[in-house]
Amino acid sequence: MEIFQALILGIVQGLTEFMPVSSSAHLIIVPWLFRWPDFGIAFDVALHWGTLAAVLFYFGSDIIRYVQAFFTGLPRFGPAAPAKLAALDTDESRTTDRRIAWFILIATIPGAIFGWLLESKVDDAFHQPQNLHSWSIYAIATAMIGMGLILALAERWHRGRGRELTDMRLPDSVVIGLSQALALLPGVSRSGATITAGLFLGLSRTAAARFSFLLSAPIIFGAGLKAGYDLFTDPATANPQHLSLTPMIVGFLAAAISGYLVIRLLLGYLQRHTTMVFVYYRLVLGFLIILIAALGLR
Repeated sequence: MEIFQALILGIVQGLTEFMPVSSSAHLIIVPWLFRWPDFGIAFDVALHWGTLAAVLFYFGSDIIRYVQAFFTGLPRFGPAAPAKLAALDTDESRTTDRRIAWFILIATIPGAIFGWLLESKVDDAFHQPQNLHSWSIYAIATAMIGMGLILALAERWHRGRGRELTDMRLPDSVVIGLSQALALLPGVSRSGATITAGLFLGLSRTAAARFSFLLSAPIIFGAGLKAGYDLFTDPATANPQHLSLTPMIVGFLAAAISGYLVIRLLLGYLQRHTTMVFVYYRLVLGFLIILIAALGLR
């Protein structure tokens, strides 16, 4: 693997993980277009842990606060427990943080379950190079277009309205969690599905994006652990190109830096603009990929 390949794929991962355009689709399409080989799970782990680092760096203080609030809300035992809980509940900000922490946990569950059950099937269908010459690339392009149209419908429904993150309710977290499970199909986009669900539920664009980014931390962490286990148990399959540590570090840093910049810029962008630019991007890219595949240009 050349260093420039690691740099390009790292930047692609960082740019697309948090934008509603599907990082998994881009990490399939880019090597497909340039006829690059499959670099394996080991390199994917480096890229995903890079975007996890971006989330932790940007939202570090928020995540620590939510974790602390979560554990203060766990059941307490002993004669002083009722008084302690009552004292905690008088702190409105701590109570709100505890609710958001529970909502993140609840929304994580559907994606984790579906990922555990279906990940191997999705990997066989979309991440094996030989399958990309048949129906898989058309499925990815169709998912790009279809999710773009749904996002456009969500924007039309939303019309600039929106509740903030502190106003979220339990059903919101359940629906957003279920929508996240759809992102197993490359082209749908985890952030695209969760932001779209948030808009349909009446969250503000920034609140929907912020919850989506916070929700990505446990999902990426869990996926990274699973991939790390696969690397440990079957290193030859996980690292088919026998990559050295250098390209993995380059990919990690590229994903971390570009991911951090995207989070920062996107949250500011969505305060003043809609998500329609991503709708147009998805439609153009989806139709372009279908055209390239249909004409045999790749």
